Amino acid sequence: VQLQASGGGLVQPGGSLRLSCVASGIIFRDYDMGWYRQAPGKQRELVARISRYGISNYADSVKGRFTISRDNAKKTVHLQMNSLKPEDTAVYYCNAGRGRIHYWGQGTEVTVSS
Repeated sequence: VQLQASGGGLVQPGGSLRLSCVASGIIFRDYDMGWYRQAPGKQRELVARISRYGISNYADSVKGRFTISRDNAKKTVHLQMNSLKPEDTAVYYCNAGRGRIHYWGQGTEVTVSS
């Protein structure tokens, strides 16, 4: 199983980034997909999640700014991040979950700084 995340980088406050995660080795449509992040010195936290049925939920800190979406045909999940803030700086990880089974990607770094 591989979850290949991409799209991170350095962006100024107020800017946008779009993260993508391509999955292989799983039946993508059967998995709930999520984005988590871990800032230096902090625990990993859920940012956004989209279920296999297309139902999404978000951390309060990103509601109204981030949008998660999935393309089952391309086995890809996206995270559109707008109005980025310095506190969004973290390594972002893609997750695929089905019951007790969870897979993680390698992470992509997002830095929000002027």
